[in-house]
Amino acid sequence: MSIEIKVPVLPESVADATIATWHVKPGEAVSRDQNLVDIETDKVVLEVVAPEDGHIAEFLAQEGDTVLAEQVIAKFVAGAVAGQEVTKAQAEAAAPAAEAASDESNDALSPSVRRLIAEHNLDASKIKGTGVGGRITKEDVDAFVKSGAGKAAAPAAKAAAPVALSGDRSDKRVPMTRLRKTIASRLLEAKNSTAMLTTFNEVNMKPIMDIRKQYQDIFEKKHGIRLGFMSFYVKAVTEALKRFPEVNAAIDGDDIVYHNYFDVSIAVSTPRGLVTPVLRDTDTMSLADIEKAVRDLAIKGRDGKLTVEDMTGGNFTVTNGGVFGSLMSTPILNLPQSAILGMHAIKDRPMAVNGQVEILPMMYLALSYDHRIIDGRESVGFLVTIKEFLEDPTRLLLDI
Repeated sequence: MSIEIKVPVLPESVADATIATWHVKPGEAVSRDQNLVDIETDKVVLEVVAPEDGHIAEFLAQEGDTVLAEQVIAKFVAGAVAGQEVTKAQAEAAAPAAEAASDESNDALSPSVRRLIAEHNLDASKIKGTGVGGRITKEDVDAFVKSGAGKAAAPAAKAAAPVALSGDRSDKRVPMTRLRKTIASRLLEAKNSTAMLTTFNEVNMKPIMDIRKQYQDIFEKKHGIRLGFMSFYVKAVTEALKRFPEVNAAIDGDDIVYHNYFDVSIAVSTPRGLVTPVLRDTDTMSLADIEKAVRDLAIKGRDGKLTVEDMTGGNFTVTNGGVFGSLMSTPILNLPQSAILGMHAIKDRPMAVNGQVEILPMMYLALSYDHRIIDGRESVGFLVTIKEFLEDPTRLLLDI
């Protein structure tokens, strides 16, 4: 029985999508619900799974092609047994498309594959690709690493002599992914369409670090998750948003929309780029709830499982560049939001305390905001409020 494999119904506001990666080849036996292809939109990656046991008979769209909702992208034959080969006619139909994909360039790797190769310091030329036209898939990289071949390649790469400046020096041009193009467009729009300004402060993290040290084991035993810094950041931000409604508002045309709820976006780095999934109603969440939600969103982002619902909305964004070692930055607004808070690396610094010099774990805070809606008094007051909550976490419990 022949079945048409179609592009799923795309999320609202998404006009088209791109074929990111085919995970099977024509004629390869697959089982029901096995992922056949990743389809990339401006916001999320959609998976299309096999409707039955069977095999792909023919590709009607290749990796990199732009497709529309419910467009037929492949012919699927149900009821095939393992090892079944495609018919000669089907193979001949699929061959030109596969050759075209191969000619396009076998080393046009997807972002997730490039990231895996870089993380393990691998030589892509030594990895055998099983994707369309011999392209390398994530499964190929994982298999290569597990085989032990990747370990042998790493020392050789380090021992290699520096590349001489003479000779053939070439460039590789790789098209931007849809998500990267969307990120670039939105960041440029934020820069050009808002009166963005950044104000800074610093916070002594010793009180929170002492709390984590004292209660970490008890917290983890009761809630099944480690107590991190992000839950404190989110709680402090939520309480500050209650006190400064302008920061929890947005401009819509000539109107200012004040939100009476607290949805905080968390910047998460994924193999496809930076995304901002949303924690909803953070004023009702405990520290444990926040830690679990952040962990779940980070895992979904890493695995490409974030949905449009996960990333829709959000009144304010928290981004933690400190996990990458950033000491200070000026974060760019996440439109249509009016402000974003940047957290940074915690460093021991000499500080004057009651006339004495003490070495304290200090962190810089950076608040970027739209000056059209938020004045200096509100921005500085908001940042000072967060500083006070973080330096005296007891205030979060007493709501003072």
